[in-house]
Amino acid sequence: MTTPTTDAPVAIAASHASTAAVAPPAKTVPSAGTGPARPSSGALDLWALLPLVATVLLLALPAPGAGTPDSGGAHPADLASGVAVLCCLGRLLARRVRPLPAGAVLVAALAVTGFAVATVTASDPLAALPGFVRYLQIFVLVPLAVCLTVRDARGFRLLTAALVLLALVQGFIGIRQFATGTGASYMGEEVRAVGTFGPGDIMGMATVVAYGLLAAVPYALCPPASARRRLRPCALAVTVGLLVALAVSFSRGSWIAAALAALTVVVLTGRRTATRSLLILGALSVVLVGGFGVGSDMVRERLSSVTDVARAPDRSVNDRYALWEAAGSMWRERPATGVGLKAFPEFRDGHASIGLSSGSDTEGAGQEFRRQSLLSPHNMYLLVLGEQGLIGFVTVVGGWLAVLVASVRALFLARRRRAGAVDCGLVAVGLVVWQTVDFLYADIGGPTTVLTGVVLGLGAWWALSAPEKAAGA
Repeated sequence: MTTPTTDAPVAIAASHASTAAVAPPAKTVPSAGTGPARPSSGALDLWALLPLVATVLLLALPAPGAGTPDSGGAHPADLASGVAVLCCLGRLLARRVRPLPAGAVLVAALAVTGFAVATVTASDPLAALPGFVRYLQIFVLVPLAVCLTVRDARGFRLLTAALVLLALVQGFIGIRQFATGTGASYMGEEVRAVGTFGPGDIMGMATVVAYGLLAAVPYALCPPASARRRLRPCALAVTVGLLVALAVSFSRGSWIAAALAALTVVVLTGRRTATRSLLILGALSVVLVGGFGVGSDMVRERLSSVTDVARAPDRSVNDRYALWEAAGSMWRERPATGVGLKAFPEFRDGHASIGLSSGSDTEGAGQEFRRQSLLSPHNMYLLVLGEQGLIGFVTVVGGWLAVLVASVRALFLARRRRAGAVDCGLVAVGLVVWQTVDFLYADIGGPTTVLTGVVLGLGAWWALSAPEKAAGA
């Protein structure tokens, strides 16, 4: 069994280059049932991670046709994820080991079953087939590739560092868009930070920045005892910068999910650290939004709108409510199997209220005014329920819940045993909590969808590998 290197690549891009030292390979005995088999450690382990790192970092490139009607094709990150899956499969076939415990195989098999049932029972199975492939990629193949390719805490931290680096790049572009008035249109001004994703994917940058933020926060609060002294100040600086970028994304759903996920991470760090951290984070929020005037008026107005969604909802919220009702109506019509993968747009008008808009207005960030069709309910749980019915909901959402619960349990176990890779557990739990909450306000779509698979894979790795791989990290 491998002992992870303590001075591993951390989740801060600024210190990644100096912490990527490679330990000499050590002989290990593969585990048969406690977690993914990891026969060796060393340079080959890090090389195996390159396709996954590329999957993350390629999202720094502008999407082909971003913000235009031609933006629906595959992103280079999707192609890199396919390479990662094939490389993982090749290693498994070459080593002929049992890679996963039976419970993990069962969760993956149930998800595949749910997707297959929704595909074959759709009104047009051929049209549902691309949806089957996409769901298989995001919720089965990519998470399994991450879980099986990451071999120790060092590999986990390397992939986390890639998330932070991507967030810094997109966050910098977003802050620049806000400062120079070259972002997406918001309240009549082109100030909404969207990064390289364009106004047609306004959640893209917010998602990336939130991932990076939650990957950095644990190192700002309680870095590993063996980490270099500069790690905490670097992590704190990254956290502040990404908080600014997230603020100027004006994404209410991302704000709520990030706040709840960060609060969860803070609480799980321990009582003493939690109290101090809450005071620091509260002060940072006040200074960033109030003291320095980082979009103060707009941010305050956006924050106040969060509490007004029930009493005085704006048009976008009304549209979202109508889309939610449409998804619920589809489920009530076909409760067991749903209307089929990728069938929501086809059935939307027959189930939505007359008050639903014909589309959302998008403009700015280099794009002319365009009305974008409303193709999903902006709620992943309702999307699964409407398109896949109760069968899909239980098998798919049940798998997400299993990853979340197992990750939290593994973190408590690692803390009780005083394992050295608790930082990995805090990152994994924070990311999975964010994804779980964000799915209440968003669904899959756009180039950043592939990161959902990466995040779920990191959570699954921690759940399956801790505390064995955490010990002595």
